[in-house]
Formats: sequence, structure tokens, C-alpha cells
Amino acid sequence: MQAPVSSDIKHYLQQQADARGWVLDEAQLTVLADCQRLYDELTATHYTGWQWWRTLMPTKHVRGLYIWGEVGRGKSLIMDALFNCVPVSAKRRVHFHHFMQEIHATLAKMQGQKNPLDSLSKQLSQQFRLLCLDEFYITDIADAMLMQGLLRGLIAHGVVLVMTSNSEPEKLYQHGLQRQQFLPCIALMQQNLTVSRLDGARDYRRVLNQPACLNTLMTVFVTLSQAETQARQQNAVITIHHRRIQTRYIQGGVIWLAFDEICGNYRSKADYLALAVLFHTVLISDVPQFNTHLSAQARRFLWLVDALYDAQVKLLISAPVTLNQLAPAHLLAGEFDRTLSRLAEMQTVQVDGCTHEKAPRQ
Repeated sequence: MQAPVSSDIKHYLQQQADARGWVLDEAQLTVLADCQRLYDELTATHYTGWQWWRTLMPTKHVRGLYIWGEVGRGKSLIMDALFNCVPVSAKRRVHFHHFMQEIHATLAKMQGQKNPLDSLSKQLSQQFRLLCLDEFYITDIADAMLMQGLLRGLIAHGVVLVMTSNSEPEKLYQHGLQRQQFLPCIALMQQNLTVSRLDGARDYRRVLNQPACLNTLMTVFVTLSQAETQARQQNAVITIHHRRIQTRYIQGGVIWLAFDEICGNYRSKADYLALAVLFHTVLISDVPQFNTHLSAQARRFLWLVDALYDAQVKLLISAPVTLNQLAPAHLLAGEFDRTLSRLAEMQTVQVDGCTHEKAPRQ
């Protein structure tokens, strides 16, 4: 059992909010009460004990939590507060699309096995008892078909789930292919997770944002790569998943890419996840002002930002407009709003008139 960071989640988050200049509102305090309830139940059971102790006693069912609301309301910050405070040693916090990449890769290795989902669920339950999935969102038929069996197995094996999402459960995968087959998964979540709505309209992250002006990327690149021991390379080519990527500059863990090269051509989510592993700082120049004619590029940029953000990779972009003007409202059926809000959430440091945007959880 770990020593708790704080047994009072509201107090812990208030300290985080004070440091950022935020004021918690009533809706956030209501969700925090649900988090505190979950914290109290987890710490009152043997979930916090040693693995051998859990094998001697039946596992008490602990109801998880599903937090949903508009972008920028602090869902991820609240979930992180719960995750950090709960003194459970076997716990994991991960972005949902990253988690599903891992699940698909593992299932591919288990082909031919009987009941692979149950076996996988059991394996995962031996690794963690608390699983926090950030930004749960189903867009893919393969994920929709997979989730019911996976969640049922995790819950059956005693894993407590905490999820954040922009959508209420009833509207998940709303217009998706064969959605009726996903409805039992929604019912399963409603039966085993407390649904907590974080309503309200104010986007706290965007209020604190500075304009994304990166007109002197070379100066920034030199500044950030000073600690690298490898030689600087110009116009070097790297290969990720057997696909070539032309760089502008690369030095150790710092890479500078043109937008058209990394998002203009065909790239997959797996490419961006690999990029997030290979580099600690990514610079992207010439990010366009998006419109409906650039929806494919916008979606790839969305994937890229998600992957870099979740891996805490520093991201620097240059664009002809400010962040609030980067895309029209509700681009990609509103999904891109999350990307803008994530960029806004990234802390900023001025370097020679430019904005250095980096992931906040250091």
C-alpha cells in the first residue's frame, strides 16, 4: 500500500487549481464528491493491500466512475487528482486510444487461443486494480465490438474503472455501424459505473492560453537541443513502421517536421504513438488554418496531438493564425474542439517572441 498523497481529493485539487489560477465551480465540486466516494470505498477494502491478501478474501465490488462533459471543463484534471490520491499500488492511467492500441496488439498475439478476451482481462487484473481511461470515445467498429467483452471481463476480475468522455454513455458511438451490438456495452457501463456529469460552458484551459505564435522555430530548436550530444542533421529521413518521414532538423530527442510531411500524407495512429516514444520534443512548422477541405489532415493532427500529449512530449507549432482561429467550430463533428482545448491546456513559455507549448503533467 502506498502512502496517500492526500485523503481529501477536493483539498488536493484545490491546491492544483490555485497554482493554475483557477476557481473550482459547483459542477466540479459535485464530481469531486463522487471521486471522494470512490476513494473512500477503495481505501476501505483490500484493494490497497498486497496481492496475496487479495487471494485470501473475496473481492468487494466497487462501483467505478464515468465523468462526462464538454471539453475544457477539467475532467482529466479531476481524474488525475483521484488517481494521484488513491493509495493503490496496482493502478494505471492511460489515454483510451493508446490503451486500445495495446489491446489490439496483444490480442493479435493471442490468435488461436480459447476465450482470449477473458484471458487478457485476467492478465490485466493481475497488473492493476484501478484503471483510469482518459477520453473514452468509440469511433471504430472494431473497438465497438471489442469493448463489451473486455469491460465485462475486467469488471468480473475486480478491476475498478474510471473514465472521462465528452459524451454521455447513451450517445457513445451514436451513428456508428451496427450500433445495436454496442448497446449491451453501454448498459454494462451504466450498471457498474456511476455516471457523473460535469456540466457548464466555461473552458478553463482556453481562458489561460497565450497566442500560439512560433515564427522563429530555428531559434527555439537550437535552444531546446543544446543538451543533446548527437550531431544536428538537416533534411534527414527517418523510418517509422516502414514509412519514410522527411525531417527538417533532428538532433537527439528533438525533431522538427513540416506539417505536410507528418499530417499531409497518410499516417496512422500507430505512427504518432511511435513518434511519441522516440522524441521528447516535436516542432511542427506551417500548420494551416483548417477547414472542411482539410478534414483528413485535421484528423491526423488530432491523432498526433493526442499521442504527444498523453506521452508528455513537448509540442511546438507555428501557424498563420492564433489558436482560437485555427479551425472552424465543430470541425470533425466537434472532435477537433478537444484538440484545440488540449493545445490550450499546454503550459506556455515565451522564447524569442514565440510560444513554447508543452504537456502539463511533468
